[in-house]
Amino acid sequence: MRRVYQIDNKDRVRELGDVPQSDVGAPLPVVVADEHTVMLAYHSSAKPTLEELAEIDSPRVVDAKSEGTIVIVSFVGAYASFLGPPNDEAFDGHPLADRGLHPYGAFEVECSSWIREAERRNRVHPFHRAEEFDTLHHFIFAFHDTTFEALADQFDLRVMVGSITTALHEMATRLAN
Repeated sequence: MRRVYQIDNKDRVRELGDVPQSDVGAPLPVVVADEHTVMLAYHSSAKPTLEELAEIDSPRVVDAKSEGTIVIVSFVGAYASFLGPPNDEAFDGHPLADRGLHPYGAFEVECSSWIREAERRNRVHPFHRAEEFDTLHHFIFAFHDTTFEALADQFDLRVMVGSITTALHEMATRLAN
């Protein structure tokens, strides 16, 4: 797989400690986006109830209608994003894996090569202003089966109880307004 950016020795990975942990088994991440806004939702790990602990030997089937703790991440000033490989088993193939990036976490890449590459590619624009890229941050959310990356000014978190289906409805409504 060809990535949209190649790293160099400047990229530094910093884990974001204030982001709720994704469910390590079935986070079911979804993305809703338009030209200016990107929203990501996923199932979050939550402390299991006594009833859930009693059923720990039973397999748990999770789908978009499964209720639980859902995190909605809204990226403000979104510039670019993608959702795709690697999954947790191939994570060592990510170019930032040896810099502290690991599965099941949320990160910011400081001095990001992707931001620098986006600025470089935009230089052909007749009204290009390099300083407009100074506000961008490179965020990575690593899940079980996929990895989400975004360039944005910042992000806001909302934690709710519901399902991915409920979150999709909320995200679409927010996008339409």
